[in-house]
Amino acid sequence: MTTTQPVRLSAGLAVAFVDALRAEGIVIPTSSTIGYVDALTAVSIESESGVYWSGRACLITRPEDIDTYDAVFERFWFATGAGEFTSSLTQEFTLAMDSDDADNGGDGDRNNTQLDAPPPIELRFSSAEILRQKDFAEWTDAELAESQRLMRQLRFVGSPRRSLRLTPAPRSGSRFDLRRTVRSALAADGEPIRQHFRRRSSRPRRLVLLLDVSGSMEPYARALIRFAHAAVAGRQRVEVFAVGTRLTRITRELARKDIDEAIDRAADAVTDWSGGTRLGEGLRRFNRDWGQRGMARGAIVVILSDGWDRGDPQALGEQMHRLQRLTHRLVWVNPLKVTPGYAPLARGMAAALPFVDEFVEGHSLNALEELASIIGDAQDRRIGNTVLSQRRQKERTP
Repeated sequence: MTTTQPVRLSAGLAVAFVDALRAEGIVIPTSSTIGYVDALTAVSIESESGVYWSGRACLITRPEDIDTYDAVFERFWFATGAGEFTSSLTQEFTLAMDSDDADNGGDGDRNNTQLDAPPPIELRFSSAEILRQKDFAEWTDAELAESQRLMRQLRFVGSPRRSLRLTPAPRSGSRFDLRRTVRSALAADGEPIRQHFRRRSSRPRRLVLLLDVSGSMEPYARALIRFAHAAVAGRQRVEVFAVGTRLTRITRELARKDIDEAIDRAADAVTDWSGGTRLGEGLRRFNRDWGQRGMARGAIVVILSDGWDRGDPQALGEQMHRLQRLTHRLVWVNPLKVTPGYAPLARGMAAALPFVDEFVEGHSLNALEELASIIGDAQDRRIGNTVLSQRRQKERTP
């Protein structure tokens, strides 16, 4: 027969342990974390060796990280005590299970089965995991402060852009450098003993963030500006602009290492914070003063906005078209996209969407992790001035 007993799984503890390793500088991708959680479902979390070697196999890729792993493992699972882990919440599930003993008949066997059942495995979701899934609009001030540590873990690598500058290079796949070869020969009495080669260098594409700071975006802007600060701190060639009723460049203010000081300076610089929205006018000024002068050319431009605009939607569409032609990739992040039944019916959003390469959510840390992945893998999928993803967006739009 089928009986029920409380079972607590180990996903939360696994994520909390991964966070502890990351805090010590060990680089662990999300895929490895998922693999570790899967491994813990195959071994008992009460088995010290099972938990240890599952982590070693799934999370550690460099031999030099083993000592750090051992120290964190000892501190996390023993010194703190998984059962006393203070930054976690517990949730219990009831799982239906088939009992062979019960099927054999007899109340005595059934009672013995219940008495001999092993203690339940605890499921503990770390505060970090809960925070990753929680909507920004529901964050408390304490959670905002905690989020900065998690946002610093995001990687804003960006796809490389080939430069016109030629740099010295090995022979394979390179051009022959006649000038350096001749100079080298002159230093060796005219004998071309060594041949030199060069090739075009590459560098990360510029990342431009345009953050909507209007009143409708206020619940999300206070978290997204921390995302912008993490991008400025963690990546070269990043520019940040605030867009409300006017356009304000806040890159220099966000370059401060201290997050509170950086946000205070940015807030002082943006005089129209929580005001109205004129996205079309803001994009027009950006295209005229910055984009066409080189900032947007070949860049990855990310607009973080809910799409509500008081201006002319036709003007917004025209400016989006101009911006799309300048950029390498144009991404729109809308926190409202996660809402069940959402459709881009706002006039501004509907006018902008045909010119967007990627239309993604931006309501949580998990959504921003996806955005960071898109930025890091922004491969060109355009044919001329036609955006392939534009066709997909039209198919999804009712």
